[in-house]
Amino acid sequence: HKPIMLAGGLGNIREQHVSKQIIPDGAYIVVLGGPAMLIGLGGGAASSVSSGQSKEDLDFASVQRGNPEMQRRCQEVIDTCWAMGEQNPIISIHDIGAGGLCNALPELVGDAGRGGRFDLRDVLNDEPGMSPMQIWCNEAQERYALAVSPDQLELFKAICEREHCLYCVVGQATADEVLVLNDSYFADGDARQQTPIDLPMETLFGKPPKMLRDVQSTDRQAPSLNLSDVSLDEALTRVLMLPAVADKTFLVTIGDRSVTGMIARDQMVGRWQVPVADVAVTTSDYTGEAGEAMAMGERTPLAAVNAPASGRMAIGEALTNLGAAAIRDLSEVKLSANWMAAAGHPGDDAALYETVKAVGLELCPALGISIPVGKDSMSMKSVWQDADGREHSVTAPVSCVISAFAPVDDVNRTLTPELDAGLDESQLLLLDLSGGRQRLGCSALAQVYNQVGTETPDVDDPQLLKRGFIALQELNRRGLLHAYHDRADGGLLVTLLEMAFASRCGLDITLEGTVNDPLAVLFNEELGVVIQVADGDRAEVDQVLADAGLTSNAHALGSPVGGEKVAVRINGSTVLDASRMDLHRRWSHTTFQMQSLRDNPECAQQEYDRLLDVEDSGLFSHLKFDPKEDISAPYLGGHKPRIAILRDQGVNGHLEMAAAFTQAGFAAIDVMMTDVAAGRARLQDFQGLAACGGFSYGDVLGAGEGWAKSILFNQRLRDEFTAFFARDDAFALGICNGCQMMSNLKEIIPGAGHWPHFVRNASEQYEARLVQSEITSSNSMLLDGMQGSMLPVVVAHGEGRAEFPDAETQRQAGAQVTLRYVDYRGQPAELYPANPNGSPGGIAGLTNDDGRVTIMMPHPERIFRSVTNSWRDPAWGRYSPWMRMFRNARVWLG
Repeated sequence: HKPIMLAGGLGNIREQHVSKQIIPDGAYIVVLGGPAMLIGLGGGAASSVSSGQSKEDLDFASVQRGNPEMQRRCQEVIDTCWAMGEQNPIISIHDIGAGGLCNALPELVGDAGRGGRFDLRDVLNDEPGMSPMQIWCNEAQERYALAVSPDQLELFKAICEREHCLYCVVGQATADEVLVLNDSYFADGDARQQTPIDLPMETLFGKPPKMLRDVQSTDRQAPSLNLSDVSLDEALTRVLMLPAVADKTFLVTIGDRSVTGMIARDQMVGRWQVPVADVAVTTSDYTGEAGEAMAMGERTPLAAVNAPASGRMAIGEALTNLGAAAIRDLSEVKLSANWMAAAGHPGDDAALYETVKAVGLELCPALGISIPVGKDSMSMKSVWQDADGREHSVTAPVSCVISAFAPVDDVNRTLTPELDAGLDESQLLLLDLSGGRQRLGCSALAQVYNQVGTETPDVDDPQLLKRGFIALQELNRRGLLHAYHDRADGGLLVTLLEMAFASRCGLDITLEGTVNDPLAVLFNEELGVVIQVADGDRAEVDQVLADAGLTSNAHALGSPVGGEKVAVRINGSTVLDASRMDLHRRWSHTTFQMQSLRDNPECAQQEYDRLLDVEDSGLFSHLKFDPKEDISAPYLGGHKPRIAILRDQGVNGHLEMAAAFTQAGFAAIDVMMTDVAAGRARLQDFQGLAACGGFSYGDVLGAGEGWAKSILFNQRLRDEFTAFFARDDAFALGICNGCQMMSNLKEIIPGAGHWPHFVRNASEQYEARLVQSEITSSNSMLLDGMQGSMLPVVVAHGEGRAEFPDAETQRQAGAQVTLRYVDYRGQPAELYPANPNGSPGGIAGLTNDDGRVTIMMPHPERIFRSVTNSWRDPAWGRYSPWMRMFRNARVWLG
């Protein structure tokens, strides 16, 4: 119908790159990235007209499609350029979004006070039949407009060619502020065809028409909630299955959450990897503890009754989520607002105005934070007619989706909902930031009974929210908090249950006082946070809260307990007595059904049935070596062997690979396949080769197939790789896509003849998970001394299932297996998701006969630091056990 979009992202930028430079007269204007296509012609138009006035085909013409591999290539070009510092060939850069080139190119030169002369037929074009307007206005994705100095154009072209990245020089900036678009296709036509655009820049940017909207507010009163016949158990079941509340595993595990090797906190929490994290945290580099936190807030349903409240609550929720990270000061928080509304729909324009005013002019100034950036879509209504001529429409509520960002000094101090089972005595406290209110309007409870209500949650006291945020940060700084989870979709009871799900424990909850309505106290979605504190620290916690004026806002809830029982008592009366496992199954039922429809239903059933096993102890670490021992220490500070960090187009895992080998004492050299093909890099000059993960050639020929064939069918490359693999003084490592590529090179790798082929996962889905693994007995020099160890490892692949031509080949490959997936008992994993791809015997890695060449599907390079493991053993220290693999390589070279 009409989807609400949740979008947010963060990045770091150096000070020298913050401002666009002045584009000189004669600078070349380049379009970097994919070709023009008949895509998104309706995008700019559909988002600009009043809702419901556009034609149905205009909505369909707005549909986009993405090419992530092209985006990867563009990013490599951009990264190479900015890494050159003062020699950066890019003067100014602009993304190409709504409106396509017709928006981006004039804005690029206009920002610098320039005009421009462009030739339409110099634009790369995949659909030559497009009209001039379509070429100029299409919204094909993964493209940038940028300015390059004339004396650096050849350098820029060379960078693009190295990265196999498409580009085209479409014109030049001019001192005279006139926009001229030539079309050489009509060289013999009339002047208007030859030059479809010739107008002053001032016409475009200097005299924009003023918009006046005459809007009317509407009174949207829904009936009061009637929950008189609702039982708590039935209400809880319905709420736990509501998609906004339920388990999101089916969505989370199909997204790569480990790439870059800088992810300190992802959605999945604890030994059982339950998606309940409040905040995302990344590290700023590969050595330090500083980083960035990101969280989101979204309370769109409230806008059906109270639009300003929905905006205020989105900010409140973003802050209570962000509070799980160690934030220095609330003033350092920056917000991004994603606004959506059905412009022209009765009452919505006024509701949007009131919401923007409430957020931008009232709440944010009161909190001392700002919204420096945002995005909007004003066409959130769709109108159509069926075959009988009957008119239908769908209108989305006014929506303000908030993304909150802040710097973090120590990513290790990020809190999660996982309860600390190591505490002998602890308590759960609710820090209520609503002032005791328990409004249920537009809550999950109301929704599951097809009701709306009249009173919604709101941020009635911004200073209470501010004091609460600051106090929670102080408690974290002092090390007094052992678990943290915000009260949001579903209310207090769901918050407590999600903490129990992440910890696989029971709960003993007792609520005392003036509780007139159990449903209201357990299901209201007012602002609040549940924290776990040790009994011995309670006095200090109370003092911090008292100093913040929050004593009356802190309420004791009870304690986590061993076993499976979840008991909730209100004023001495038991209102819930259930098993944690049964409640967890209800919460995960929706994700199971979605997964069954989308993926292999047998795998979905196996993952759902895993919840029945109350003996499942989750991830663990059982090591045969000391992860704190740095066996490469004697070699650091001296000679640094050169290792080629090998990649091809689409590969995205090279930086973390380089970081791991660098910290083990290597000189890591970025080597693109075009470097080897052109002779700029020779493999004979390296002691090691590491082929990295990603999606070379978009996996269109199968995982790693295109990359391998570019070697096997190029005689020069084949000879060079054959010579490298034959050396007895060099080693090679292939990870993920690099593993798939090397498995296809087995004919030129001595002693690799029995290696398998890697094919589509049994789940029929991309799998991104932290799973248990065992390092088996083999002669792989990279895994020397690690054999017999069991520890978690990250996987992120869609085609990781090892396939052998016959049983005999698989048997002969048995001695070459270096790594396999195991279950919580340490036995080879056959069931999903412990075996994430369906490989026989849980095979995850192999080596060749002499142990110099090792391939594996998982990503140890992404988790060589302990902090980047979604779950980790505190005994590991700074580095995870996987760092030993890279240190082994350094020791082997001597």
